[in-house]
Amino acid sequence: MTEKSRIWFPAKKYGYGWGLPCAWQGWVVMLAYVCLVITVSIVIDPALQMKFWFAIIFGLTLTTLCLVWRKGEKPAWRWGNKK
Repeated sequence: MTEKSRIWFPAKKYGYGWGLPCAWQGWVVMLAYVCLVITVSIVIDPALQMKFWFAIIFGLTLTTLCLVWRKGEKPAWRWGNKK
């Protein structure tokens, strides 16, 4: 298995960070994150329990970011293809 085939989130061509997932596992992670954020926002009314809602969303986002960092290409500032 090559290093490229183990990457779920490729680096962006321009700028810093990651682009859309390139593996089905990455799409599952993104779908799970979106579904969990929507579910939490339905179950916990942010207008009534803002601190609790924010803490859960922050935890979900931090967990997703750690997973993307681990399974994605190394983030660096990029200016496109170098020749």
